Amino acid sequence: MTTQCILAIDQGTTNTKVLLVEATGKIIARAVRPLTQSYPRPAWVEQDAAAIWQSVSAAIDDCLNQAGDPPLSGIAITNQRETVTIWERSTGRPLGPAVSWQCSRGAAFCEALRARHLERMIHERTGLTIDPMFSGSKARWLLDNIPHGQQRAEQGELCLGTIDSWVLWNLTGGTIYACDVTNASRTQLFNLHHVRWDDDLLATFGIPAPALPEVRLSSTIFGASAPCGRLHGGVPIAGVIGDSHGALYGHASFAPGSVKATYGTGSSLMSPTTKPIMSRHGISTTIAWGRQTVTYALEGNIYVTGAAVQWLGETLGLDDTGQGIEQLASQVEDTGGVYLVPAFVGLGAPHWQSKARGLICGITRGTTRAHLARAVLEAIAYQVRDVFDAMELDAGRRLELLLADGGASRNRLLMQFQADIIGRPVLPSDSPDLSALGAAYLAGLALGIWSSEQEIERIAPRAEPVEPRMSAAKRDELYAGWKEALARATLQ
Repeated sequence: MTTQCILAIDQGTTNTKVLLVEATGKIIARAVRPLTQSYPRPAWVEQDAAAIWQSVSAAIDDCLNQAGDPPLSGIAITNQRETVTIWERSTGRPLGPAVSWQCSRGAAFCEALRARHLERMIHERTGLTIDPMFSGSKARWLLDNIPHGQQRAEQGELCLGTIDSWVLWNLTGGTIYACDVTNASRTQLFNLHHVRWDDDLLATFGIPAPALPEVRLSSTIFGASAPCGRLHGGVPIAGVIGDSHGALYGHASFAPGSVKATYGTGSSLMSPTTKPIMSRHGISTTIAWGRQTVTYALEGNIYVTGAAVQWLGETLGLDDTGQGIEQLASQVEDTGGVYLVPAFVGLGAPHWQSKARGLICGITRGTTRAHLARAVLEAIAYQVRDVFDAMELDAGRRLELLLADGGASRNRLLMQFQADIIGRPVLPSDSPDLSALGAAYLAGLALGIWSSEQEIERIAPRAEPVEPRMSAAKRDELYAGWKEALARATLQ
């Protein structure tokens, strides 16, 4: 076994995965630990920050145990984005929940920002639409709901960080408090153009600078591990990146004009650009990754995709929600006119309707569980098309191919419908672990395991494309029905 192994941590919304990646790009060990979410109020979503770290620690031990505790060249981290938590700097003790990226508890604060006519300023500096998905309003809520939170944060007693910074803090035994540029770019507190925390934005959100992590490039030495279980001390942590950005890098999708979709609890479409492009069609501008310099991207975030499959599977009492929904959906040729809009916590890009709520329409006496199962899968593809079309307008060019990754990218029925409804080929990845691979590639570049992105292109996993088969007339008819269902979901 090569001694050049990278331990790649993928801290996600519903589970934590840890992989061991060789210099050939081969994954030689993989461990998964599940996580739960809590829903204290409608449209509120949170997790236990301590449980998140425990899942990381346990998955590391599981993975290293599988591989016989090999020597490690480095560690990489990729993580659920926009989720933010708060802890005491002196003890590392969480003082509140990890407020999920899906959570809308910051909606009232966002409405107040809009009432102050701050949309243009915030969009120009951050590339983001005012929305409770992003970290800033969640951070404000945490400070408001912790005794003396604001005062303690101003004095530097508290750490108010995204999940990459929480994992990094614990991995280093509380010696490194930092995040990478991709996670920072999703907070609505970070200036894309100057690549630093923005003083005016911090004042707007009331976030004290001493509470925030140091921002670094994605591919650099962040620090070294502290001894923890089977993980030895002194292993360099050399790659940190948000999960959607990591998936883009894992595709070896480095050139402008390429676009990928990550199918997870929610979904993200991202396309790299050479400079920030301020969207006019409901798409975000973000940082794709940072090496010697930063690469920018257009991105569209969809709140609920895989989470809708999980919800319907649980509602129908299926043991394996993903496989069960796919098996049901394959029993029918179409939805029988049923549309399901999974606006459980509102709608993200390109609509940005935080008050929208989910609905099912078109039901008849002949509607079966199979029709509902197919409708929930098709809803994923429709939402991806919404973003794909908007991204194409912002990019000013035809997007010829959609790269796909994440758990649902292995669902052949969904991938075929996705290709049909966008009218372009879809290229699913052979690997279900693109985010972790992307983080590993960035760490390997920082450590000299790989010398260039061209070398990564040669080892990145590839698959056969799924070609569209649907007629243009049928595609237009189905998509028009989806648009009507969306209009109903957004009625106030």
